Amino acid sequence: MNPRIESLEKMLDGPRDGALLRFSLGNEYLKAGDPAKAAGQFRAAVDRDPNYSAAWKVLGKALAEAGDHPGSLDAYERGIVVAETKGDIQAAKEMAVFAKRIRKALAEGAG
Repeated sequence: MNPRIESLEKMLDGPRDGALLRFSLGNEYLKAGDPAKAAGQFRAAVDRDPNYSAAWKVLGKALAEAGDHPGSLDAYERGIVVAETKGDIQAAKEMAVFAKRIRKALAEGAG
């Protein structure tokens, strides 16, 4: 197993378990090619901090890579609201572009 993943997993459910730890672990799973596990960690990050716009963005990415396009679109849409509320305009713009692509893919798949 990946030593970085092992190291981060050892901290789960401990005093340092929080949104940043879950975000970091999710990124490691994404790099390791496991978007489903990554999505679970990014979900845990936004559960712990619903205003974490970066986590919403990568949650959308991980869900898209895992093939969950409706879930990805939902994550991006929720992330856009969070980012705009925080004034994180660049993240909101990026998620809007990704959401548009997902909407298009969903429409083409339904047609």
